[in-house]
Amino acid sequence: MVSVAEITPVDHSAPGRAARALSMLRRHRVFAAAFGVGAVLRLITMLGYGPAMWFNDSYEYVSVALHPRPHPIRPDGYSAWLMLLKPFHSFTLVMFTQHLMGLATAALIYALLRIKFRLPKWGATLAAAPVLFDAYQIQLEQMVMSDTLFLLLVVGVITLVLWKRRLTWQAGAVVGLLLALTWLTRSIGLPILALVVLYLLVKRTGWRPIVALLTACAIPVMAYMGWFASAYGKFAMTNSDGLILYMRTAIFADCNKMDIDKYKEVQLLLLCINDPVSQRKDYAQWYLWGQGNGDGTGTGEVLHRWGINKKWSEITNDAASKFATRAILSQPGDYLKVVARDFFRSFHWARPRFPDESTYNMYQFKPYVENDENGQPKRLPKWSSYAGGRTDTDAFSYEQGPPETRIVHPWADIMSGYQKVFYLRGIMLAGILLIGLYGVAVRWRKFGGPVALPWLGAVGLLLAPAATAEFDYRYVLPAVPLACIAAAITLRRGVTWGRLSPRSASASGPTTRRAKSSRRSAPGKSTKS
Repeated sequence: MVSVAEITPVDHSAPGRAARALSMLRRHRVFAAAFGVGAVLRLITMLGYGPAMWFNDSYEYVSVALHPRPHPIRPDGYSAWLMLLKPFHSFTLVMFTQHLMGLATAALIYALLRIKFRLPKWGATLAAAPVLFDAYQIQLEQMVMSDTLFLLLVVGVITLVLWKRRLTWQAGAVVGLLLALTWLTRSIGLPILALVVLYLLVKRTGWRPIVALLTACAIPVMAYMGWFASAYGKFAMTNSDGLILYMRTAIFADCNKMDIDKYKEVQLLLLCINDPVSQRKDYAQWYLWGQGNGDGTGTGEVLHRWGINKKWSEITNDAASKFATRAILSQPGDYLKVVARDFFRSFHWARPRFPDESTYNMYQFKPYVENDENGQPKRLPKWSSYAGGRTDTDAFSYEQGPPETRIVHPWADIMSGYQKVFYLRGIMLAGILLIGLYGVAVRWRKFGGPVALPWLGAVGLLLAPAATAEFDYRYVLPAVPLACIAAAITLRRGVTWGRLSPRSASASGPTTRRAKSSRRSAPGKSTKS
């Protein structure tokens, strides 16, 4: 029998398209309303804090966009995005695209949970709510930083892998390309790649999609590493992994416990910190960026005294890597202590002022203009960049106008007040992760099933910075949507049990079997079509 829909022509006119759009909005009115509020909050942010907000790393991203080169500290993926938008000379446009990325991330979460896992509309909307409404998420989207692009790519990868019941080699290639972009945006994309491949192996996806994934990921990554080698003589992504790990271990590293041969390992001795462990800073980044006391002591003096060019050289990076590895092997208890401490910083009720007051304030919507020591409105810093330019002049060149953040009332006051209340508390994130952990545990026969991928991704995104660098509040945000996806899939059976048809419940084995069993046992009903 031919349905009416099959013989009725589709109306492709403008009124027809508008009618279909309105019909879709009515069907998903809960999410549409939440999406609309999230969009309004982002508009208010752009009106109150234009053209953009700045972080310490922002200036080098802009510098690479203006003077393309492989950066020694971080991959150039986000700078490539800035380069694409450079002809428009508008940080406002850059921020607009980042807000669209945040909204798109929420839409992906909703679509995955609603269509694939058949959550109720309110449940799928609730899982997307932290991305839509968290004030710190919105604030990060207003900064010249790579995190929003990274967040969208990670959620896109997880969505595509979970969506496909059987991953084809073509879909595997798309996932691989997205993983390459993730890796080129932030170095932490490498563990995401390993996690996805492991998940596909456990799922017994087959060799073709995995080979396609690895090939599609390897081509752009290898090309970038070749470009990096042409500039620095080393086939790698950065010259900073060893230095950042050194930063992590410098808090506790005691050269008296590391059994360093003072005749054969002079380079390691040069990296020893003179300050006693009890007198060192309790935040790791000072050991990489601090300038010390100028007398051979002081926590930041060890690396800073070598000069900016030698500091990020391959030789220094390799020596720092060896030092950090020796410190971890010699003092495993001290290492695990600082990793655990930073990992659990993610779960505080409030937001302690860490790592320092300056960094903490960069994540705040302030309703006032900051002044410098002369009482004048604070300008961008005048730091030298690795290409020979200067941070403030590069930003001005990109914008073709003043790039400093302009505080505009009353919009800035609205977002400043909003931020004091509306954000995901750390203890709430802990609860969401525990729900996902339960979902993994009850599916232990299937190695966690579809819950395992987003849950392990969330935990990994929280643990990796604690293990290799240091806790930072912006590192928490990419873990939140993955934790919400894992928790939502876990709770799915509880909120949809007995209300799904076999076809719509295909993503959950136990629910499917219950629905099929009910249909077969119903009296007076035939199972034949």
